Amino acid sequence: MIVQGLRVTSRHFFRNLRGFVTGRNRTDFVVQYPEERVDYPDAFRGMPVLVQLDNGEPKCVACGLCEFACPTDCVSIVPGELEGSRIERYPEAFDIDLSRCMFCGLCEEACPEEAIVMSREVELATYDRPSLNFEKEQLLVPENLLKRRLDFLRGEYDREHERPERKE
Repeated sequence: MIVQGLRVTSRHFFRNLRGFVTGRNRTDFVVQYPEERVDYPDAFRGMPVLVQLDNGEPKCVACGLCEFACPTDCVSIVPGELEGSRIERYPEAFDIDLSRCMFCGLCEEACPEEAIVMSREVELATYDRPSLNFEKEQLLVPENLLKRRLDFLRGEYDREHERPERKE
């Protein structure tokens, strides 16, 4: 058992040593961050944001499902009533405390309107905690900028809910 482990370790060691000396098969593992950016996969979950419609209003109907689904209670919604509109409710206030958010994506899954999605925003570092409280106006992102994520979510939904074909 020990001999087998030593054999595997030494094989990797000498293969890497040979590649290091000859310079073959070397790839960079380090990305020079501010100058180079990594393209995140479609399933990447960054900062949660609200989808903004073309008329400037949020897509959210203030149902409260994202608030209920959040395990850390970082989402807070104050619903307002609309008279004579297609939707009955809208969010008067929609706050997310990113100091508590764990970027799990449960709010995104719970939303029936695809109004809250996880963006690709990762640069959230700050020295003061109150600056991590985002209000509705700060969270609004136009729908066309979130197209890639929305297409991914729709594809995931279709894969989860496709019916298996019957065998006759």
